[in-house]
Amino acid sequence: MAEHKRKASLSGSITEEEEDHQHFRGHAPGTAVALAKRPKINGGQDGDGTALVQAGPKRTSGLQAPIMHLTGHAGEITTCRFSDSGEHLASGSADKKVFLWNTYGDCVNYGVLQGHKGRVLELQWMPGSERLITASADNTLIMWDVATGERLKRAKQHTAPVNACCPLNKGAGDDNVFVSASDDGLALLWDARERHPVAEIEHGLPLTSIAAAPSGNIIYAGSLDNSITGWDVRKLSVIQTLRGHSGTVMGLSISPKTGNYLASTSLDNTVRLWDLRPYCKLPNRCERVFSGAPHGFEMSLIRPSIDKDETMIASGSSDRTMTIWGLRSGEIKYKLPGHKGCVTQVDFHPKEPIVLSGSNDKSMFLGEL
Repeated sequence: MAEHKRKASLSGSITEEEEDHQHFRGHAPGTAVALAKRPKINGGQDGDGTALVQAGPKRTSGLQAPIMHLTGHAGEITTCRFSDSGEHLASGSADKKVFLWNTYGDCVNYGVLQGHKGRVLELQWMPGSERLITASADNTLIMWDVATGERLKRAKQHTAPVNACCPLNKGAGDDNVFVSASDDGLALLWDARERHPVAEIEHGLPLTSIAAAPSGNIIYAGSLDNSITGWDVRKLSVIQTLRGHSGTVMGLSISPKTGNYLASTSLDNTVRLWDLRPYCKLPNRCERVFSGAPHGFEMSLIRPSIDKDETMIASGSSDRTMTIWGLRSGEIKYKLPGHKGCVTQVDFHPKEPIVLSGSNDKSMFLGEL
């Protein structure tokens, strides 16, 4: 499917019976504004002879402008991520909706997914970018077909808010299996072709975050006990516990290229990088501690991100900025302002030097590095 040509329209009222099949809205309310135009190469003159922008620094991405500001949600943005292709992105919000956007051009908001009855706490693209999974405070998860807006599966087995979700076997390209983490202390393994969870892991304390190794054999979950626990999903047994944070672990992210590293954010106001390699010589596997991105009184689920080349790590912050560090040096490379509220989610583009941030101010920024 040519992702850049996706379109959908839906008019008229929807009955309760039809609701399970129709969630995609045309004429979506989201808008995008280019905060700086692309530099001209013809002397800075457009067709009517008006000088728009003089030649500036060389552009590094295919964005319409170096910075794009995306708005339209009626509530705080809690989660946002690029698709695997990088052509699209999705955002979830306290307004219970998921917006689908084009990354390039005018960043058109081409669809809205509706179906949750509580705030959307996390979303993840499944391998292939054809499906999306969302976790919600309404105790459920939904798997969506992003081309049609059809709800493929609603998972209701959790008994408390579902804080996190992720594909389980991304390395193999399996777009059916995924895992969820909830305040009920359970991590549930799902197959979209099955009605009930295929496996259950009990931690005993609320789980705030989840990540899976590319192989699909190991999952990592952050918890209120300040630790990160790794389970072998084949044996449903604990294989390691990562300790070092002194506050609740709020977000996790696996390095996308090798799967050798895990990034974590915490209420202790640090971001940590963990070495997951079996031959790691560090006694607690913590390779580096990053500072400069504090949490605030909101205690938001701030999610970190590692770039495609595994040279940078990024996190949002209650100070309304996105902080990007060098993965090896630990030094701050960028401190990016612009938001008017806590930055809850950051994500690196899978192919270009572009970063995405979402905030409690109900907006997102796309920016090139």
